[in-house]
Amino acid sequence: MEEKKFDINSIVGFVLIGAILMWVLYNNKPTEEELQAEKAKQEQVEKAKQENQEATAVTSGQQAAVDLTDSVALAGYKDALGAFGYSAALPSATENITTIANDLVELKINNKGGQIVEARMKNFTTYDSIPVYLVRDGNASFNLSFATTDNRNLNTQDLYFEPTLTKSGENQVLSMKLKVSNDKYLEYRYELKPNDYMVNFTIRSQGLGGVVNSSQPVKLDWNMKTIRHSKSITYENRYTRLTYKHEDDKTSKLSPTGNDDEAIETVKWLAYRHHFFMATLISNVPFKTADITSEDLVEEESAEAQYTKAYTASIPLEWQGGEINQNLNWYYGPTDFKILKQYKDLELADAVPFGWGIFGVINKYVFTPLYDVLSSFLPYGIAIIVMTILVRLLMSPITYKSYLSQAKMKVIRPEVTEINEKYKDQPMKKQQETMKLYSKAGVNPMSGCIPALLQLPIFYALFMFFPTAFLLRQKSFLWADDLSSYDAIAKLPFKIPFYGDHVSLFPILASIAIFIYMRMTTGQQQMMQQPAQEGMPDMGKMMKVMIYISPLLMLFFFNNYASGLSLYYFISNLITILIMLFIKKYVIDEDKIHAQIQENKKKPKKESKFQRKMREMMEQAEAQKNAKK
Repeated sequence: MEEKKFDINSIVGFVLIGAILMWVLYNNKPTEEELQAEKAKQEQVEKAKQENQEATAVTSGQQAAVDLTDSVALAGYKDALGAFGYSAALPSATENITTIANDLVELKINNKGGQIVEARMKNFTTYDSIPVYLVRDGNASFNLSFATTDNRNLNTQDLYFEPTLTKSGENQVLSMKLKVSNDKYLEYRYELKPNDYMVNFTIRSQGLGGVVNSSQPVKLDWNMKTIRHSKSITYENRYTRLTYKHEDDKTSKLSPTGNDDEAIETVKWLAYRHHFFMATLISNVPFKTADITSEDLVEEESAEAQYTKAYTASIPLEWQGGEINQNLNWYYGPTDFKILKQYKDLELADAVPFGWGIFGVINKYVFTPLYDVLSSFLPYGIAIIVMTILVRLLMSPITYKSYLSQAKMKVIRPEVTEINEKYKDQPMKKQQETMKLYSKAGVNPMSGCIPALLQLPIFYALFMFFPTAFLLRQKSFLWADDLSSYDAIAKLPFKIPFYGDHVSLFPILASIAIFIYMRMTTGQQQMMQQPAQEGMPDMGKMMKVMIYISPLLMLFFFNNYASGLSLYYFISNLITILIMLFIKKYVIDEDKIHAQIQENKKKPKKESKFQRKMREMMEQAEAQKNAKK
């Protein structure tokens, strides 16, 4: 009963308190005159705000003025930043974004730091259909650090620039000014042309002679973590490298594996190269020096990893009379040879990894133009097949010479065996007689190796061409949805070391073709192979083992490689098999070869100086051996 009484009293108390509060609020409500005064005050604030925005509008070109009435805030900014505290008091001192774009690329520049915080390729997507970004989510930074006359060390990435967006003809021009006053500033000027990946970029200052400490250089720091764009991050990482053009027009690269660094001189450009894209900083007047680093961020294949490499560059810039004036360019775009060669004076096409020496020359001036022509009117996969056929037909004379040499060695095999049996206890004599037989028969045992060596430049050049050919990127053929990546026909529920978690069909077909080709060629080689000498490895047994090892290596190694490369090897070996069968059946007649060899043996054969020298050396060695006995 007592508990019920307490509840009733509490309710009555709450009601009374509420009534009192309502009475107080009613008697203290603003009068009509007070409401009008508050409204007028608010309108004045809005009007002042609008006038300030109009004064700083980018279309007017007028300079914003500092609110000097807020002396406490301005003093605080200057206490922290010195003369550059002026920039912190401007309305632009906030992280606002200004966008410049054309049909190819979109760049977003932040007031804070005046730097590019997003670079998007408008016509390309990643393997999972996301737009290709070279800069995004803080993966890159661009900073100038410098000293002031009042002993401060400032970083532009921490300061606020004032943006002004205008047009120069059809070009978009964005001026980002870090101000000391209305007519004293450090400026970043971006100019983007229509239908161009290149951005003109100027760093200049005005009136900073008494503000900066010009006895100390400005340090330019450009850092970037390269964003993943392909389904195999380890494969993409293999072709992600920091590339640079420096003294004497050399093009060099940091290591694609592990961590690397270099101090370089006379730097024309630095390319933070992804697999098929790159962000490049170009200087019209070469940088005197630069310290660059590359850190490998990929340890193993991962579906979650987002970055491949971390690049850094530190470049000193000189003040001239207390001012700085550096004309640069940015290139954010694909590593497409056809696009890059348009910038002929800059030699950006040298950033494409064609391979070194003769291999790069073949790719640059033969295979790239050839494939470009073929793919202009043929499907991309068919273009690979046609190019492979053309290459194999071009190399068919070498294949013929190699097979002819094997046929000759096969014909004289009985005579070589006879010599081996006759002089089995006299290795030196056996070697001399064998060489005499080769000389009389007109057979060169090395002639079968020479054609194979001649094909190596073609083999390696194409090995570099297919994984880096931008034309193959995201181009499909049969079951392969991207000829620049692997062709997965099945996903495995587990991961096989060195193989992966998927099955690619083109490497399987290429491995089968290699196995058949090696069975054909190794069979011929074993027939002409001399018996193993004491203390020497048995080449016959090694060849038998290689018949099985080579296809397995192909199967494992190329499972994660570009399907276009595996397609090439499959078609190439298939064509070679057909050519060899044709040569064996319709071109080479072993009876005629045997008759020709016998005729050659009847003819007097003049001993060459080299043969005489070799014979004399062998005779001396044999004499010394007998003397020791």
